[in-house]
Amino acid sequence: MLLLALDTATPAVTAALHDGETVVASYAEVDARRHGELLLPAVDRVLADAGTTLRSVTAIVVGTGPGPYTGLRVGLMTADTFGLALGLPVHGLCTLDGLAYASGLDGPFAVATDARRKEVYWARYADPRTRLTEPSVDRPADIADELAGLPVVGAGPRLYPDAFPDGRGPEHADAGALASLAAERLRSGAELAPPRPLYLRRPDAQVPKNYKVVTPQ
Repeated sequence: MLLLALDTATPAVTAALHDGETVVASYAEVDARRHGELLLPAVDRVLADAGTTLRSVTAIVVGTGPGPYTGLRVGLMTADTFGLALGLPVHGLCTLDGLAYASGLDGPFAVATDARRKEVYWARYADPRTRLTEPSVDRPADIADELAGLPVVGAGPRLYPDAFPDGRGPEHADAGALASLAAERLRSGAELAPPRPLYLRRPDAQVPKNYKVVTPQ
């Protein structure tokens, strides 16, 4: 097994290789505006660090979000393209699940990432492997009481410390954790989800309504 994992659902552009037992190479760069520029170089880097090529990869794992539309689709489209070109299976994993797994927290906790528009994407967890709620998007003040007393992983606590006072790391997605979680589930015989995006809301960019026609009639 050699899994290539990608995630662009948070400001981090991250890629990793996992041999079924451990992460053999990983890379991440935080730049929310350059997902499209940075992802393929990140893949090239982890392949070079591992001393292998894309032809040796046996499956692809991609973070499905939730995340902002533009960044999220970069990872998903890249994973789909690799899968089609190489004839490889492409598996999806919720990005929040990858963050939960990376946290290593023992007891109940939550994950909250930046959803922009003064909102967060979030979910509750019983432990690093068990999600209790479906991913949602809400204003921090609206869920502060529900998450009171729980550690919160992700960028949410840094952005909204009043709502989430007990912040824990990591802040951004890590493809190494995503790959490790995927490998663990595949070894157990579990089926992973298809690589379908969890947008949870419409994209920020919209076609304007009732725009003025400036071309000759």
